[in-house]
Amino acid sequence: MIRLPFLSLVLMAAVFAADAPPRVLLLDGATAGSDLVVVGERGTILRSTDNATSWQPATSPGTATLTGIAFAPGAALGWAVGHDALILSTTDAGRTWRKQWQGENLADSFLDVLALDARRVIAVGAYGLFVASSDGGQTWSRRKIMEDDFHLNRISRGPTGTLYLAGEHGTLLRSSDDGATWARIPAAYEGSFYGVLPLDQRTLLAHGLRGHVFRSQDDGATWTPVPAPQPVLLAASVKLKNTLVLLAGDARALLVSRDRGQTLAPWTAPIITAVAELIETPDGRVLALGEAGATLLPTPP
Repeated sequence: MIRLPFLSLVLMAAVFAADAPPRVLLLDGATAGSDLVVVGERGTILRSTDNATSWQPATSPGTATLTGIAFAPGAALGWAVGHDALILSTTDAGRTWRKQWQGENLADSFLDVLALDARRVIAVGAYGLFVASSDGGQTWSRRKIMEDDFHLNRISRGPTGTLYLAGEHGTLLRSSDDGATWARIPAAYEGSFYGVLPLDQRTLLAHGLRGHVFRSQDDGATWTPVPAPQPVLLAASVKLKNTLVLLAGDARALLVSRDRGQTLAPWTAPIITAVAELIETPDGRVLALGEAGATLLPTPP
C-alpha cells in the first residue's frame, strides 16, 4: 500500500461511472470473500463482484485520500485508512463504510493497514505512525515502536504469523507476537523499503527505491541483492498461487520471478503508468492499481 511517492503525483480526474473501469488514482485493494474492494484518491471506494470486470462505487463517508484497506480473514469486517488520520470500517464486505476513528492531528497520514482477525487490527503510516485495536476497532491505541520517526510504508504477515514492517532509511522490523513488540531486522541498504514479501516460513523479498531488491533465506538475518533490470521505485509485490512472484512500481517497471525471487526479468504487460499495488483476483488473474485506475493484466507465462 504505498505510499508517499504517489502523494506528489498529479492526480487524474475521477471520471468513472458504475460498471465502467475506474479511471481514478487507486492505491490499494483487498479481497472480501469472492469480491474485490479498492480505494484511492478523494475517498474513492469501489467494489467488484465479477473479478474486476465491472465496478460499483461504495458508500464513503468522506473525501480524504484512502491509502490502505484490509479485511479480517473469513469475515465481512474490514478497515480502510488514509489521510487526515482517518480510519473507516465496514461490516458488510465493503458495501457501506463509516468513520470509526480519527486522530487529533489531521496532518497525520496512514499508509497501510492489516487485520490479524476480526478483533485485532494494526494501522501504520508517516513519521512512525502506529495505532492498534484489540476490540475490532471500537478503541485504538497509539504507540511509538521505534526511536526514529521514519515513515512506515507497509505491513505484511508471513505464513507462520510473523509480522514485517518496511519503511524509510533502511527500516525493516519484525514481530513474532502479533505486533506487541518489534525488533529491527538488519537491512542491506539505507534507502527506503516499500514492502517485505514473505515467500515461505523463512524466505523474504524486500523491495524499495532505485530497483533495490533483496532476498533472505533466514527470516531477514542476512540478505542477498537481486539485480533488477531497471533502477526504479518498486512499490508493489505479490506471490501468485502458481508461485510466480511479481513486482511493479514506476512507469513500465513490471518484473517477474520464476525461481522464488532469486532472479528478476522484465514482464511485458499493457500498462505504462505507475503501479501502487498488485492483487491476484479470486479467479487467478492479476489486477494492477495505480495511476491508470484498475487494470487487469495477463498472467505471465
